[in-house]
Amino acid sequence: QVQLVESGGGLVQPGGSLRLSCAASGSISSRSGMGWYRQAPGNQRDLVAGITTSGRTKYRDSVKGRFTISRDNAKMTVYLHMDSLKPEDTAVYYCNAGGYYSATGYVRGDYWGQGTQVTVSS
Repeated sequence: QVQLVESGGGLVQPGGSLRLSCAASGSISSRSGMGWYRQAPGNQRDLVAGITTSGRTKYRDSVKGRFTISRDNAKMTVYLHMDSLKPEDTAVYYCNAGGYYSATGYVRGDYWGQGTQVTVSS
C-alpha cells in the first residue's frame, strides 16, 4: 500500500508564490518517478511536472520558467515551487508516484494523493 500526503495549497494573488509538498510512504520503490498533475473543473488531469530519482525533469510548456520541481530521495518527498502564479494555474493539484521516463516522455504512475486546491485570484 502506498500513501501520498500533500500539503501547501491555498489562495494566492496573481504574481504570488506557493510551494507544494508530497511525502510518499509504504510499498513504493525508491527509484519511483514522482510528479504533480492538475485538474481544473471540466478539464482532464494533466502533467504539470515530473522528476526521476536522477533529477531528470519534465514540465508542461505553460509552467516552464515559473515552476520548479525537486525531490528529496531520502525522504521520498517531492516539491513543487510555483512562482509568478496566474489565474489559469487555478486547479486541484495531485501528487503522483510510480512514474518513469519512456521514449515518448514522462509516464505517470499508479499512485495518487488526495489533491490540494490552488486558487490564484485577486
